[in-house]
Amino acid sequence: MKKGNLLAGIASGAVLGAIAGILFAPKKGADTRKQIVDTTNDYADNAKERINRAKSSIENKIEALKAKKDAAMADTKIEELAHNGKAKLHDELA
Repeated sequence: MKKGNLLAGIASGAVLGAIAGILFAPKKGADTRKQIVDTTNDYADNAKERINRAKSSIENKIEALKAKKDAAMADTKIEELAHNGKAKLHDELA
């Protein structure tokens, strides 16, 4: 079995188990629906945050590559050092 399929199966089982637990819990319907909405919003916010972090990391990696290219094409040693410093900064932020 592939690792991705196993992880997807485990995640799906966890989600379905959580949903079943919420739906069969002895609470009022309104409370259960609110809990479902709140949990869904939390997952959505978490996903958005992860996407934004990944986007920021990718942007920093691109800027680091641009700075490394500029350093390689620099006309003076000072210009090269400046571009290398910028590349190092973006690498650390990525």
